[in-house]
Amino acid sequence: MKKLTILSSIFVGVFAFAQGIKFEDTSFASVVAKAKKENKLIFIDAYASWCGPCKLMAKNIFPLKNVGDYYNSHFINAKIDMEKGEGIDLAKKYNVKAFPTYLFINANGEEVHRTLGYVEENDFVQFAKDAEDPNKRLTALKQKFENGEKDPEFLKNLAGLTIYNDSEFAGKVLDRYFQGKSSLNQEDVQILLAGIQSTESPLYKIFKDKKADIVKVLPGEKYDMVDKNIKMNTIVKKSYNADTKTWNDSYFLAETQKFLSKEESEKILKRAKSSRALKNKDIATYEALTLDLYKDYSAASSEELNSIAWNFFENVTTKSSLEKAILWAQESVKKSESYANTDTLANLYNKVGDKKNAKIWAEKSVALAKSSGEDASDTEKLLKSL
Repeated sequence: MKKLTILSSIFVGVFAFAQGIKFEDTSFASVVAKAKKENKLIFIDAYASWCGPCKLMAKNIFPLKNVGDYYNSHFINAKIDMEKGEGIDLAKKYNVKAFPTYLFINANGEEVHRTLGYVEENDFVQFAKDAEDPNKRLTALKQKFENGEKDPEFLKNLAGLTIYNDSEFAGKVLDRYFQGKSSLNQEDVQILLAGIQSTESPLYKIFKDKKADIVKVLPGEKYDMVDKNIKMNTIVKKSYNADTKTWNDSYFLAETQKFLSKEESEKILKRAKSSRALKNKDIATYEALTLDLYKDYSAASSEELNSIAWNFFENVTTKSSLEKAILWAQESVKKSESYANTDTLANLYNKVGDKKNAKIWAEKSVALAKSSGEDASDTEKLLKSL
């Protein structure tokens, strides 16, 4: 996943297909008004521009006649980038944290059903039918759980629908699922690892108690790495006060040095602060911390370097810092050339005013995209502007 960033321009994506889903070319408020007038539910494709599965859905599923016939006749459809314009507030309102997420909203703006991920044609239509059936909606499934349902397949499905937007509830669902399991298979291990949010979760006790089953799927060193990451995530959450936007450094360092070296602990704290600063749009802090973290970037992966280079392109204006980002992007390309990192390099060159190199790398990026079947429309726009 290439470009993790926060954008600010207003945009509602508009894609209308000859036979597929017809998305409204208007604001969300207008979509709600139309749904109320026509007494229909709203379907929202909540996507992000960098999301690969989102692009595949737009290419392979949304244009299908069978899909379009059902969605167009039963819903008012909207395609909204959750990282742009009004999509940012909608993502917060509906707690969208993974892409693509498919939301089904009533005319009062209330969520009645959701699912997510790349979905094949028949399942995608079935999700729509479930959204219209009060007995199959997520709200009804949650109530069924509260009433004591223990069917393993039901519990797995409900956990999958809620794990990215209501992790606390999903944890309760999975706790009940695993209470009925004497041993864990590979699928169970994957579900368990996806559901653990902290050492305080009941799932963490299962993770520890079922280590013998888990290491049959995960090598012992990976189990230890996962354990360390769970502990780390728990400490990070406890170290940061979202209300005051402050960190408890002493607590973080004391707790993490129970299983990390002092140097590792300090570096991870910087990374956590850098990530949080970007989320908080504190770009000056993000810029300074990232420059410090990547003074030596020889061991960083191609993907990691591309990600920070793109974040600098999107958020940083200091020319010297952008020139540093160009070095990161160049190293990313050296390690593993792709459409994503060549596009990043082209955009960075353009931002510092080096049109010649921007054109060279934009052309390279478009060629790579075409050879791998990726969407290069943004890069082609850049190329035309040069």
